[in-house]
Amino acid sequence: MLIAILEVVAGLGLLLLGAQLLVDGASALARRAGVPPLVVGLTVVAFGTSTPEVVVNVMATVNGETGLTFGNVVGACAVNVGCVLALTALICPLAVEKSIITREIPMLLLGVTGMVVMSLDSLLSGIAPDMLSRADGIILLLLFGVFLYYTISGAVRPKPLAPMDPFIAELKEEVADAEPQRSLARDVLITVLGFIGVGGGGRVTVIGATSIAERLGVPEVVVGLTIVSFGTTLPELATCIVAARRGHSDVALGNIVGSNIYNLLFIGGLCATIRPLPIPLGGHIDLLMTAALCAALLPLSLTFRHHITRFDGALLMAGYLAYIIWRSIGAALGA
Repeated sequence: MLIAILEVVAGLGLLLLGAQLLVDGASALARRAGVPPLVVGLTVVAFGTSTPEVVVNVMATVNGETGLTFGNVVGACAVNVGCVLALTALICPLAVEKSIITREIPMLLLGVTGMVVMSLDSLLSGIAPDMLSRADGIILLLLFGVFLYYTISGAVRPKPLAPMDPFIAELKEEVADAEPQRSLARDVLITVLGFIGVGGGGRVTVIGATSIAERLGVPEVVVGLTIVSFGTTLPELATCIVAARRGHSDVALGNIVGSNIYNLLFIGGLCATIRPLPIPLGGHIDLLMTAALCAALLPLSLTFRHHITRFDGALLMAGYLAYIIWRSIGAALGA
């Protein structure tokens, strides 16, 4: 058991380090190739913090550990709202920009609602078992493509006199502040080391998480919802806390919502396309809980002068922790 825990810890550490190296190296290579800084920010940098989720879930899917995949895709979104966003709001109330209310949050709600509907095969069509099929995965990927298109087109062709999306503004700043003077060989080496880090870290994490589930006698989905989800969302947590402490609370919220869209539409869609994902026991409740947390963002964003307050953060965290404790105890008791 101790070895399995050490495997997860070491794997997650290697994942996070590899993800940082991969983003740094890939961003530098993209700039050298003449890719506009804004496009680099909206692709490589924006989704760089989700690299651990991509690697862990793709590897788990390829290995047939679909319960772990489902738990991590759904669990990472729940952690982002119920833990990362909640903790950030407790540190500093989060300002909600109009673009997040009118574009990012509705897209997030569309994605999570679509996934809920896709998981109800037996109820809607009488076909069992419930699963996210390859067709469902392709639909999710198409929705992600639509979101990415409108995000990039809106950034490249902003409306006259309209304020820039704070998330996009921060990405431009990150790319502009990146180290400009490095040799090509060093950029290539950093990128290769990043690939090796995320690949090796992902493999070790999946092996350790699967071993923990077997030894504790709990479903893989619960390990994905808890241990793996907390570990793979550490980059989002660090980014949001730093942004909030610097007074960029609007950027923190944009990062969380954008990460959830990426998790549900791209990672969920990609994994379901690779291998259909059966809905595990209790998976519908997990998905509904995540949907409820995401849905709560809209009314919370529209109240208190478009701020998510410390009280809101405490409420979100209390609800999330209560659910995770209930779910974990139920799994341990075999319920």
